[in-house]
Amino acid sequence: MLRETAQEVVAVLENAGHRALFAGGCVRDRLLGREPADYDIATSATPDEVERLFSRAIGVGRAFGVMIVPKDGQNFEVATFRRDGGYDDGRHPREVVFTDEIEDARRRDFTINAMFEEATSGQLIDHVGGRQDLADGIVRTVGDPDDRLAEDRLRMLRAVRFAARFGFGIAPDTMAAVKRHAAGITDVSAERIGDEVTRMLTEGRARRAFELLDESGLLDIIIPQMSAMKGCTQSPEHHPEGDVFEHTLRAIDQLTADCSPALAFGVLLHDIAKPACRMTKEDRIVFYGHTKQGAVMAVKLCEQLRLSRRDTERVAFLVDQHLRHCSAADMRPATLKRFLRQDGIGELLELTRIDAMAANGDLAHYDFCMSALGTIGEEEMRPRPLITGHDLIEMGLEPGPLFKEILGAVEDAQLEGTISSRDDALGLARARLKRGDIVDQ
Repeated sequence: MLRETAQEVVAVLENAGHRALFAGGCVRDRLLGREPADYDIATSATPDEVERLFSRAIGVGRAFGVMIVPKDGQNFEVATFRRDGGYDDGRHPREVVFTDEIEDARRRDFTINAMFEEATSGQLIDHVGGRQDLADGIVRTVGDPDDRLAEDRLRMLRAVRFAARFGFGIAPDTMAAVKRHAAGITDVSAERIGDEVTRMLTEGRARRAFELLDESGLLDIIIPQMSAMKGCTQSPEHHPEGDVFEHTLRAIDQLTADCSPALAFGVLLHDIAKPACRMTKEDRIVFYGHTKQGAVMAVKLCEQLRLSRRDTERVAFLVDQHLRHCSAADMRPATLKRFLRQDGIGELLELTRIDAMAANGDLAHYDFCMSALGTIGEEEMRPRPLITGHDLIEMGLEPGPLFKEILGAVEDAQLEGTISSRDDALGLARARLKRGDIVDQ
């Protein structure tokens, strides 16, 4: 239905005497046998002409010839054939000149993204050799790679992402240009960098993407903390795979295409503080405090990449807690239940599974937690409170920090299974106060 609706948009343009073609990623994806997620349309119609034909058209990038045409609940990007002028900021052209499809193809980023397709017949129109590069599995810039990367430096990250996503290589001249221009990636906004890194991590080929980032020199610039992982050796008993960098690559290699950004960054950064915390104690390699320090470092990096606050908080939780499950079998019932009922426990345990599989493959702690989750019922995990703060007020207590302490002690007993009734809870609260176990501030 998406393609049919896009064809209807093209038909309106063609019936008005304009040239209109499917363009870019949708053409590439169809040639790869993938269903396009959207259809972009390139046309000879100017923005004013598009607006006259589609009353609801939105000029999101009118100055660059880009309009959004809403139709049947979908938004279609309709862009005028153009040639870009010089670039001053590594992103936006100073000016654009409306032109023909050949010039439009030549100003695009990579050959595999610069093909057109007749909407009705499906005939391919390839002015830049994109079909051959697609067949050969190559990501290559259109024209001179230095020119293309200087125009928009984000294209360096896009080259890496496309190569990883499709399992392609990067053309030697394009990779050489990326290496030459890598330092310029800092001219790109943090939001755009963060978005590309997130996509790399969540498209199912994260290891390949980060290997290419490393090869190109981009990794040292956008996530320099990962460079410190190289050569940071670990205990062979627990990490036969090698240093922290190799462990991290093996971990992100297990990320699936449907994983959340929070889990993806949690996996990427779970050992970010190991190089800073590494020490040898009694001939053993240890990393005391790397979970706590790692959470702090992860927050800083996530904020630099402009992740959402919610994702940043979840990443910090995952990094901070990623070894806590190792003591689950020794926890008191109340502690275990509180651990397993945390918001985000599903992603945390998935991180622990990935972490183990990227190391010696020992899933004993993970299996214990998964078994406990399946055994302990929701009511047992989150029992209804037996008493409330109102009950404590009736005992003569004033609201304050004591409430939390007393109610926590009662809930502990409830989770431990030592009390089960309201009378038991009230009795416990009175007894704790009488013994002086809780001292008012």
